[in-house]
Amino acid sequence: MKKLIQIITIAFAALPLLTAQSSNVTLPQDKGPDKIDVSGYPAPMQKSYKTFAAKCSKCHTIARPINTMMTKPEWERYVKRMMHKPNSGISDAQGKDIFEFLVYDQVNRKDKNPKAFFAALSDEEIAKLKAQQQ
Repeated sequence: MKKLIQIITIAFAALPLLTAQSSNVTLPQDKGPDKIDVSGYPAPMQKSYKTFAAKCSKCHTIARPINTMMTKPEWERYVKRMMHKPNSGISDAQGKDIFEFLVYDQVNRKDKNPKAFFAALSDEEIAKLKAQQQ
């Protein structure tokens, strides 16, 4: 009985590790680069990039937002939406940092070469991809 309790305890402790990448659909963006060289970005943006990478990779590939084109209002909506996902662990301050990083990166990297990135997919397009991949 004691051994069974230990096994159950270990299983529950490992559950977050098993579900860390909880997105169960692969988008075209997910297959792109999964990091950005931010060495030329201002120090606050470099710090925000670390927050972005740590928090956003909990639920989906970090390549997804790195390779997606969005407007400032779309990024705002997206970050707010992600903040409210169960177990995102994104505080208001972290959400603000992530949003500011994504907008800075959009303007300073993506907008300069928009053809190198993917347009954001609608919920309907994502649902269709999900259905095709199951």
